[in-house]
Amino acid sequence: MNPAPRTLLTGLAFGESPRWHDGRLWFANWGTQQIVAANPAGKSEVIATVPTTLPFSIDWLPDGEMLIVSGPESLILRLEPDGALVEHADLKPFGSLWNEIVIDGRGNTYVNGAALVLITPEGAVRKLAEDFAFPNGMAITPDNTTLIVAESHARRLTAFDIAADGSLANRRVWADLRDGAPDGICVDVENAVWYADVPNKRCVRVREGGEVLETINLDRGCFACMLGGPDRKTLFIVAAEWLGFERIAEALAARTGRLLAAEVSVPAAGWP
Repeated sequence: MNPAPRTLLTGLAFGESPRWHDGRLWFANWGTQQIVAANPAGKSEVIATVPTTLPFSIDWLPDGEMLIVSGPESLILRLEPDGALVEHADLKPFGSLWNEIVIDGRGNTYVNGAALVLITPEGAVRKLAEDFAFPNGMAITPDNTTLIVAESHARRLTAFDIAADGSLANRRVWADLRDGAPDGICVDVENAVWYADVPNKRCVRVREGGEVLETINLDRGCFACMLGGPDRKTLFIVAAEWLGFERIAEALAARTGRLLAAEVSVPAAGWP
């Protein structure tokens, strides 16, 4: 049984898109436009302010450059070494309102929302899939061969095979979560997936097929989770009280968001 999560940060709006990178946990703080990085002790700093509202999300190219999904603007931004934000890709031809991003070990960038698109390392953009039931978190297995997408409103994790050129095939249900509503996800070395669940206020670890392996219950909605820490055995969770889409402004203003950390036994693998 996992110990109760410890609190690293309070007073957040909505933490989203947590990523373990360069010894710290980075995340997008929706409602403040900020990208924040925190060390395992909870010491944090604001890395950048993004001129958008929500959603926005982050990940890194293999060369260390951060990409940011500016969702309402249908843009992918790149954070330059001098702190400037520049346009990396324009997704407007493929639809409006984009959500999550994951970049594999070869530099292929996948973004979902209006559809699921690929941005190649050379900068080409193409649509790969559509007709998702509220696509949310994504993760890629360490061998770069499987992309897993959380479909929140379908209560399932959907998988694709990844071809050598980054294209997708063999769409299938990776796990039927029954009453689970998956948001952000991550993969561990046993090929299990942790998913965050807002309405059920928990993070759940499942294997392919849907068997539940572990559950961490909280007192507020879990928006995303990420394995990190020096040994990659710390499950970082961003959580906040959720009042529904019709009261999102009220929820953002309440600043109930927290960054939590729970020690687990199986370390991270894959991306992000």
